[in-house]
Amino acid sequence: MALLLIPFGGQALAAEPSVARQNEIRHLVLQDCGSCHGMSMAGGLGLPLLPETLRDKPKDSLVATILYGRPGTAMPPWKPFLTEPEAEWIVDLLLKGQF
Repeated sequence: MALLLIPFGGQALAAEPSVARQNEIRHLVLQDCGSCHGMSMAGGLGLPLLPETLRDKPKDSLVATILYGRPGTAMPPWKPFLTEPEAEWIVDLLLKGQF
């Protein structure tokens, strides 16, 4: 279970994965997600995953897409491999353009 930090203002933030796990997740995103979304996340078979294309999407919706996929599309569910806090961490990095 991930530790939740409550900053002043009351919004819960998931703790970041360990450095070793971050490296594993980055590899997964670049190799597995990049195979459809492009190695620079600018799009390909899948939609672009750039800050400007994701900015108007609700974060919880993006997390759900990662975890549960999109039925009827090539987007698979990653829940067998990622926890919800890890999916949130991915979304945070994508929104910052850090992949």
